[in-house]
Amino acid sequence: MAIELTDPSPVEGADIILTPEALQFIEQLHHHFRGRRDERLAARAARRAEAAATGRLDFLPETRGVRDGEWKVAPAPPNLRDRRVEMTGPASPVKMAINALNSGAQVWLADLEDASAPTWHNVIDSQLNLYRAARGRLDYTSPEGKEYSLRQDAPRAVVVTRPRGWHLSEKNVRIDGEPAIGALVDFGLHFFANAKQLLDSGSGPYYYLPKLESHLEARLWNDIFVFAQDYVGVPEGSVRATVLIETIPAAFEMEEILFELREHASGLNAGRWDYLFSIIKYFRDAGPAYLLPDRASISMTAPFMRAYTELLVKTCHRRGAFAMGGMAAVIPNRREPAVTEEAFAKVRADKTREADDGFDGSWVAHPDLVPVCREVFDAVLGDRPNQLDRQREEVSVTASDLLDIPSAGGAVTEAGLRLNLYVAVAYVAVWLSGNGAVAIHNLMEDAATAEISRSQVWQQLRNSVVLSDTGKTVTPDLVKALLDEEVDRLRTEVDTETFARYYEPARALIAEICLSEEYTDFLTLPAYELVR
Repeated sequence: MAIELTDPSPVEGADIILTPEALQFIEQLHHHFRGRRDERLAARAARRAEAAATGRLDFLPETRGVRDGEWKVAPAPPNLRDRRVEMTGPASPVKMAINALNSGAQVWLADLEDASAPTWHNVIDSQLNLYRAARGRLDYTSPEGKEYSLRQDAPRAVVVTRPRGWHLSEKNVRIDGEPAIGALVDFGLHFFANAKQLLDSGSGPYYYLPKLESHLEARLWNDIFVFAQDYVGVPEGSVRATVLIETIPAAFEMEEILFELREHASGLNAGRWDYLFSIIKYFRDAGPAYLLPDRASISMTAPFMRAYTELLVKTCHRRGAFAMGGMAAVIPNRREPAVTEEAFAKVRADKTREADDGFDGSWVAHPDLVPVCREVFDAVLGDRPNQLDRQREEVSVTASDLLDIPSAGGAVTEAGLRLNLYVAVAYVAVWLSGNGAVAIHNLMEDAATAEISRSQVWQQLRNSVVLSDTGKTVTPDLVKALLDEEVDRLRTEVDTETFARYYEPARALIAEICLSEEYTDFLTLPAYELVR
């Protein structure tokens, strides 16, 4: 066998997932699709270079026929027709998986990507939890004796699994001497172990696809689904995929992405931090025209964000697909109920905007937000499972609308710069310790927050931005000084051993990528090299 595990730390129960047959399937996926994956990554770089030279993106002339044509995606299976509340979170540890399944949400986005640090333990433990959940056998007893088990008195959330993005590898699995593709390891292990079981129980192998940048990447996933269904012996069309439109080039190819996946498509999702991160990454050479203000000041009501979300709803409903809203990352602060109530009010307003705009459901990051989101969507949906009947024919979005970054308004402040440095270091430190879902300032953050945070620092430094609240110019010396101060603040919040083991390397990594002349495409690539 050309596939091998590179002596990772053993995980109890791993033999359930890492069977010879499952590893052979991973090897076959790698051999069939590695070359095309590599081509797609190279195409990303080429297209970005072209956009950098022109400072523009546009809808593709060669796919106008798809946009003008009459077609729809395959009808949704019964248990994916009502997605009004989706709970998001990692699939490991087991307690979080059980809480998500029992949360009362219609769907659980079991995240193997941005909310999961890809330690070998997390990779395999997540698969074990999903395997047991598919069979209704997930339980846990805490060291204190508290028992957790799957609820029997009400429906549990339908599982939709998010594998890693195309850019990430899995260093603990090597095929022909090279690291395996993380996305194919995540998808392959889950699909091989669970596809038949899920279908037999009235559900199916459902996935969220992250960070796509083109319809050709969607075509690649579609071909993988066809291959996997044939290989395992389940009917074609068993897979359902929802695509996260979280990159700026993908916003120009929503129709084409759904078309490529049409026998397997379920919908599209509108994110926030990853989308803004992508704008900086894509137009990092375009100067002040693409300079974003403090990220906290960019709301989903900014005209360029409204253009993106309204186009997504119109596109989805025209094609019979579901439009899923963005994350409510608030987590309750039981010591400060007034703070929590104020945050919940903001969440309620945000979900109301989404429901009124025609979204079919939305994301929350904590079980306490499930009833808040459900109340809003119940008020709009009533007895209907979704809003596919709202076609939004009045919406007309141009390329200029999507790229109207100045419409965000706002300013760049020292307070925002400090927050970005603090959050980037704090998140990476906890990520290095093995936790990808991190509570920071009463928000549940994942890798997308760290990506937009460090990207804003890089962008402000490259453009020598003058901070509106202090009048200082963002220079390397200023960034170093503020980073030192924010890291000193973090030093007081954790013990000495934890700081030395995780926060020092996190600080070094953030300093390196923020101060580098070259932009780092993904923070998680160099960070993965530091994972022990």
